[in-house]
Amino acid sequence: MGQPHQPDEAAVEKPDGARPPLGIGMVGYAFMGAAHSQGWRTVGRVFDLPHRPVLAAVCGRDGQAVRAAADRLGWAAAETDWRALIARDDVDLVDICTPGDSHAEIALAALAAGKHVLCEKPLANTVEEAEAMTEAAEAAAARGQVAMVGFNYRRVPATSLARKMVAEGRLGALRHVRVTYLQDWLVDPQFPLTWRLRKETAGSGALGDLGAHIVDLAQYLVGEPVVGVSALTETFVRERPLPGGPTSGLSAVSANGAGQVTVDDAALFTGRFASGALASFEATRYATGRKNALRIELNGEQGSLAFDLERLNELEYHDHREPGTHAGFRRILVTEPDHPYLEAWWPPGHGLGYEHTFVHQARDLVTAIAEGSAPVPSFADGLQVQRVLAAVEESAAKNSVYTPIPS
Repeated sequence: MGQPHQPDEAAVEKPDGARPPLGIGMVGYAFMGAAHSQGWRTVGRVFDLPHRPVLAAVCGRDGQAVRAAADRLGWAAAETDWRALIARDDVDLVDICTPGDSHAEIALAALAAGKHVLCEKPLANTVEEAEAMTEAAEAAAARGQVAMVGFNYRRVPATSLARKMVAEGRLGALRHVRVTYLQDWLVDPQFPLTWRLRKETAGSGALGDLGAHIVDLAQYLVGEPVVGVSALTETFVRERPLPGGPTSGLSAVSANGAGQVTVDDAALFTGRFASGALASFEATRYATGRKNALRIELNGEQGSLAFDLERLNELEYHDHREPGTHAGFRRILVTEPDHPYLEAWWPPGHGLGYEHTFVHQARDLVTAIAEGSAPVPSFADGLQVQRVLAAVEESAAKNSVYTPIPS
């Protein structure tokens, strides 16, 4: 259990060194499902992998819609019951791209069935669910299974390079980290009440959707956890029209009637890292004119780094040890073949995009499976993020009182 599916001898042309297949089964096929499908379709055509990912089956509740998605996204088969997908002999890895309310149930069942698991972020809707998932993942690791949470922004070559530079001490001791993630797709008060606006399905609003990303990215780049927060959250539009049909990405149509928004629209919080570095975080879906504006800056005693997702092939770097006469921020174009992930892509200067982060995610996960190593970010990393999100909600509910993060 947990090992790649072994086909009949006749099905593999061994003389050309064909790699054994790794059967992928994916639950969910909307925005994230399409992004993950792109990664699985592409990764084996770009990177030299130890296993060959095979898109075995995709699962969704609407039979007609999931079959159409299977054809569109490149999956060999379609299922309408995720339990049936997990039970398939040709599925070695279960990729969970559903709303957060089903993450724990699907992941726990997949791990119990001996499958590897990739789960979209945030790991769960509650700390308790995330703890159960992490415990199951750690038990499964002893059986040779791996479990990873999908924080794809770690896989941008520029953020991977930034992590390397911080780890090498290029910034010295860190003093400040400031992160924002700004979108505007909820500004219209007539936008319908989709699942992302209901606590029972999404867990939280901008906090879990966007805040989870920036908490993980900040902890990844700094290399240590956030240990306490002081927070504000707000819901600006508390009632919205009911949805009039299925949603597509961040788009939806309205129907008659209205319902209550039960999640935050924006979260603003300060924090402290274990080393004492101070941090500020802002996540909102009400920043007019901002579409997917994630920016992070780190200031250290010897220099600074900044990354902007809307210019994702670049890093800004300042070396404070240089003479002031010609010091300042300079652009690093992260497209060289010796930059992270770029050995397999295009010549220098030919930039990558958002979808490539999912290709890199698939590469790292397949490699971890082949090597029997622990993939990152692990379910334990996802649990740490969940604890930060819970502390933010607790602090906001208590008039921004400083709230420690349990370890």
